[in-house]
Amino acid sequence: MATVTTERIDNVLVVHLDDGKANALSKGMIGDIVAAVEVAEADEAISAVVLHGREGKFSAGFDLSVMRGGDMSAMIDLVADGGDLVRRLYGATVPIVAACTGHALAAGALTLLGCDVRIGADVDCKIGLNEVAIGMVLPDWAFTIAVERLSKRHLQQAVATARITGASGAADAGYLDEVVAADEVLPTAIERARSMAALDARAYAGTVRKLRGDVLDTMSRQIAADRASIA
Repeated sequence: MATVTTERIDNVLVVHLDDGKANALSKGMIGDIVAAVEVAEADEAISAVVLHGREGKFSAGFDLSVMRGGDMSAMIDLVADGGDLVRRLYGATVPIVAACTGHALAAGALTLLGCDVRIGADVDCKIGLNEVAIGMVLPDWAFTIAVERLSKRHLQQAVATARITGASGAADAGYLDEVVAADEVLPTAIERARSMAALDARAYAGTVRKLRGDVLDTMSRQIAADRASIA
């Protein structure tokens, strides 16, 4: 079963994530998401993207078989791929809207931070950066996007103390922009994407580069440094 599938709804490309489990970010899933964004950017008939999780789970983070597999090079490579994904979303030339269907932990929460608009389901879920709680330090690129997008009021608790919250708390902290009923998550995300798709495409892309260029460049250098450490 494909973990990433796409469908066109008018001028919006909906990217569905569903591995049948926790929507772990494997190299394959990451590559497929990036490829879908590239398709959207190259097709003038597509003006926005919706990134949609499976029921109850947006993404629980990186593939644990790699993260706990004992191969440090493979782990660093996967984390760098995750950095490339978040940076790609944040720097996309078309608007990216997240339809967060539930749990979004670690790299799943970072993926939310890379999206322009984040619509979350009003369900019992866990959202946040739990790295410190499991004995890990966020990679530099993750610190960069967290500082950029999380509320300054919540940054210390969200990052340093690994605070995990539900949907409403995630909206307050800056992981989400809006919380709606579970059955309204995808329709609302598509509606927001259509609204953003009405923006002038060239003006949007140029503004994203001016507004986010420094952050994108910093993330690029940090990800490259992580990859260089494998050699």
